[in-house]
Amino acid sequence: QDAEVVRTRDPQSLAQCDVVVDVGGEYDPERHRYDHHQRSFTQSMRSLRPDKPWTTKLSSAGLVYCHFGSQILAGLLEQPEDGPVVKALYDKLYENFVQEIDAIDNGIAQAEGEPRYALTTTLSARVGHLNPRWNDPDQDTEVG
Repeated sequence: QDAEVVRTRDPQSLAQCDVVVDVGGEYDPERHRYDHHQRSFTQSMRSLRPDKPWTTKLSSAGLVYCHFGSQILAGLLEQPEDGPVVKALYDKLYENFVQEIDAIDNGIAQAEGEPRYALTTTLSARVGHLNPRWNDPDQDTEVG
């Protein structure tokens, strides 16, 4: 709760961080590095937790959820991490919320072929509206 959040891609700054998410080009849970942007990255919930059925390639959000979701839910609910309530909620949240983030972040289409309609109000779209445009001369993310 007292963590300092640093937004950077600078390798020297990242090396000083305790946890790095979505940048840095490495997935190494032992060192708390949770990036999914390597060509060799193919992890899914099922590959990391064989008791789970989902094969959607994980995004960094999915990686963090996979590694810490049960622990966080258990703390919030004041329930045992291996108890039935936490297990059920963990699965429901992944299947109905986090998996969508994983799929969209990895460019996985919702349907085969031509989309029937546009999704413009997804969580990813709403977060994206908060980011500066790629060609905006002012890339300061602290403004606003």
